[in-house]
Amino acid sequence: MRTDICQLLDIEIPLLAFSHCRDVVVEVSKAGGFGVLGGSSFAPEDLERELAWIDANINGMPYGVDVVLPEKIGEEMAVDDATLLAMVPAEHRAFVEGVLAEHGVDLPADGIVGTFGAGVTGDIGERLLDVILKHPVKLVANALGVPPAYVVDRAHAHNIPVAALVGAKEHAIRQVEAGVDVVVVQGTEAGGHCGEVTTMVLVPEVVRALRAQGHDVPVLAAGGIVTGEQMAAAVALGASGAWTGSVWLTTHEAETAPWTVEKMLRATSRDTVRSRARTGKPSRQLRTSWHEAWEREDAPAPLPMPLQSWVSETGLRHVDKLAESGHEGARDLATYWVGQGVGLMDRRKSSRDVVIEMATAYVEATQRLAGTVE
Repeated sequence: MRTDICQLLDIEIPLLAFSHCRDVVVEVSKAGGFGVLGGSSFAPEDLERELAWIDANINGMPYGVDVVLPEKIGEEMAVDDATLLAMVPAEHRAFVEGVLAEHGVDLPADGIVGTFGAGVTGDIGERLLDVILKHPVKLVANALGVPPAYVVDRAHAHNIPVAALVGAKEHAIRQVEAGVDVVVVQGTEAGGHCGEVTTMVLVPEVVRALRAQGHDVPVLAAGGIVTGEQMAAAVALGASGAWTGSVWLTTHEAETAPWTVEKMLRATSRDTVRSRARTGKPSRQLRTSWHEAWEREDAPAPLPMPLQSWVSETGLRHVDKLAESGHEGARDLATYWVGQGVGLMDRRKSSRDVVIEMATAYVEATQRLAGTVE
């Protein structure tokens, strides 16, 4: 398989795997794909430890790191935790406590409000990049708008290409004009934060728009892609490969809570919801009683990011722990980010097996497609 992204990253299969789990990253790259570690949840010293472990176990195969670095840090982000904590309304705290109580879930010992999703403030972005550039990383990806200029400049100075996620054609053009080398086009089917346009429509729309502007950069399709047939379809649409996330959540190596894995394996493509109830911005998740509660008439409106995470994450992580012990109320509430492709994920596999199965199905799909032309 020799698409543009294969040549750029020196990989055999045009399959990129985003994961917060270093084990998934390593196994995907060793199998011929390209693992990308989600690095924004780590402090610089923790990211250093994760990347050192990857370097020691990946057998020299290429991998990347994804960080969430805003182009500009506005005044609303340049505040300390205490200030943000004071901004969480009592109404929202009481509502979450009530939802947990309705399901028989006792409150966490430290309460339900915690410092989650506060964004990147101060010099943390540069410190994370300092760590990344000490390692043989082959791609730096950014998931929050146009990467800051220092990310593009410093990565390019180390001959490392930069990727960015987009949900609209005008965003793709802006990214390339800012120096981005790879555009990841994410449709609404995707798990996590996503827009409203489907992958099938968005990919060719972006590809055409970039070509019309004279931009020749690899485009990756993202959103609901969990099979090799879909990866082949993405290439047929003009992409150079696939950027995937949800399919790795049910692998043996993944960090996903075991009970949530079971729920995902039973889910259909209709069992996800695009909701603001977890982070404050629309993100696709496994639909559970948590989302039903936030849709009730007595529910307050979700808070803007990052405040909604402060009233949701501590409680939901507590729920995950209780769900593993068999607590029925917690099992009803347990959720995680996942795309509509969850309906095609029906059994646990190793990350290596996922790569091999997707590569095999890709080849078979392209052969079927070639057979339709005389």
